[in-house]
Amino acid sequence: MEYMSQEGYDKLVAELRQLESVELPRVREAIAEARDKGDLSENFEYHAAKREQSRLLGRISFKQKVLEHARVIDTSRLASDSVGLLSRVEMTNLNNNATMTYTIVSPHEANLREGKISIKSPIGQALLHKKAGDVVEVKVPVGIQRLRIERITLQE
Repeated sequence: MEYMSQEGYDKLVAELRQLESVELPRVREAIAEARDKGDLSENFEYHAAKREQSRLLGRISFKQKVLEHARVIDTSRLASDSVGLLSRVEMTNLNNNATMTYTIVSPHEANLREGKISIKSPIGQALLHKKAGDVVEVKVPVGIQRLRIERITLQE
């Protein structure tokens, strides 16, 4: 089972609809056009369109499986006293005194540009179940990061 926010679920549904209703018909049309050009053994457009169709079908299948096992979290039942899924965590990196804020989300919603990190990432795992004031040490590719949790709130 994969827990996620309503926003993440809706985004995944929209991506799936886009793939099924826009991208796949476009590729099928490209295959039909390439097929009409004759000899398929030397038809680059045909083989490229078939590869694209295969890639799209794989993505569609993956997103369908994710949605099949997805469960939207009822945010009214979440606690804000410790870090968990959909927690917005303000913390200070004690190595350089930089402050940062991340929201802990499912792996399918993770997007660093939006400040959303996966609950399965090293930082997400280290923060899980910790409380404000706790200091955690996280092993990251550049070494050990020491983070102090300043505040925990729930994602709006």
